[in-house]
Amino acid sequence: MKQILVIGAGPAGYPAALKAASLGAQVVLVEKNKLGGVCLNAGCIPSKSMLDAAHRFSAAFSAVDFCAEGGQEKAQALFDMRDWDKIVARQQAATRRLAQGIGFLLKKANVTVVEGTAEFADEHTVVVHTAQGDQTFQPQGIILATGSEAFLPPPFDQWKDTIYDNSTIFTMPALPASMVIVGGGVIGCEMADLFNALGVQVDILEMQPRILPLEDSAAARMVAQALSKRGVRFHLGVAAKEMQKTENGFSITLSDGTVLQTQTVLAAVGRSVDLSALQAQRAGIEWTRKGVKVNPQTLQLKEHLYAAGDVTGLLQLAHAATRQGEVAAANLCGVPMQYHNESVPRAIYTTPELAAIGLTAEQAKAQGLTVKTHKTFFLANGRAVAQGQTEGYVELVSEADSGRLLGGVIVGGPASELIHVLAVALAAKMDITQLKEVIFAHPTFAESIAEAVH
Repeated sequence: MKQILVIGAGPAGYPAALKAASLGAQVVLVEKNKLGGVCLNAGCIPSKSMLDAAHRFSAAFSAVDFCAEGGQEKAQALFDMRDWDKIVARQQAATRRLAQGIGFLLKKANVTVVEGTAEFADEHTVVVHTAQGDQTFQPQGIILATGSEAFLPPPFDQWKDTIYDNSTIFTMPALPASMVIVGGGVIGCEMADLFNALGVQVDILEMQPRILPLEDSAAARMVAQALSKRGVRFHLGVAAKEMQKTENGFSITLSDGTVLQTQTVLAAVGRSVDLSALQAQRAGIEWTRKGVKVNPQTLQLKEHLYAAGDVTGLLQLAHAATRQGEVAAANLCGVPMQYHNESVPRAIYTTPELAAIGLTAEQAKAQGLTVKTHKTFFLANGRAVAQGQTEGYVELVSEADSGRLLGGVIVGGPASELIHVLAVALAAKMDITQLKEVIFAHPTFAESIAEAVH
């Protein structure tokens, strides 16, 4: 029976442990904090729980259109009674329940969970410091799934104990009147949507000329326009030069001379990898802030050492981490598997939602491909019109000559759910002609995928 040690029980580590156990390995899983990692305890799940609460308040306001006279006042009264403590309590209950589920699965699979801090003694030896004392392991294989931590650039790094990052924001004691979000990426936009919907004045500070720089420019522009209409203010193409504490919060001076006054600051400029506490150099592992260098298909670092999740620097998404963990575990157990970064769907849970997979038209052209785009707007979709949710579109990208599907982007509607239609199509290596043959139920938002290719 192969002995495997997994370091980190986040969305890469615990699936790796379960996969290895299912393949007959004897598995020890080490975690220094909580099962589920950042995603479950201070990321994906808390943010979606809170976004749901915020969107319910927004839905209450939109229901005023169907109310008798006085509905607006009642909706406002409901909004004024919003309770941050109850919103936080609900998300904490959700994370506890899911963490318990992970614990049950690990116990059922006979995975030994050790609570402690791991440290390499050498390439083949790991010492785990626990409350009961040190435990030494010399497994036949190791999977590194240590994740990442919030990155705070200057001048915000000087204030790390008094401002929030994407992990600590969920422990904020009360809703502030105003917030500056540093970073216009996925986390920044989702948090802007959340706090704006809860009545906080939000400013987004982004060094790039647009938000969501890694996504389709037209899709990102639609999200920006929607947030702007609701009162979110954008400061693009500028950086923070100086930050000072004030009586009511902070004063931030931007590179263009603008001075922002805010009660609180959220740093959402990405995450970084630091393996110094793990003493990874003792195992001959080199790393940068972006992570370690692995084989992008097999996730192998060395003969007996694999990595998965944020630490690989491939893609900082929980579901990508899960797949990487499973692939790493399978390969370590002698069952060949491959990971494909380009097959991972991306979802941004703003209003409107934005989801994408594969290549955008811009990315495909940059690779020298001749492409054809297929686009339809939700304005022409029966379900969207019936529900008054006509904001957004579906755009598919195919290779012009062969019709091979290369990717797609969906903005609006339940985009985070719809994108999986394209994920399946890409996995099946479908072309546009084959996609045309799929029958979609009517009326549904998904019909727009069919309408785009006809």
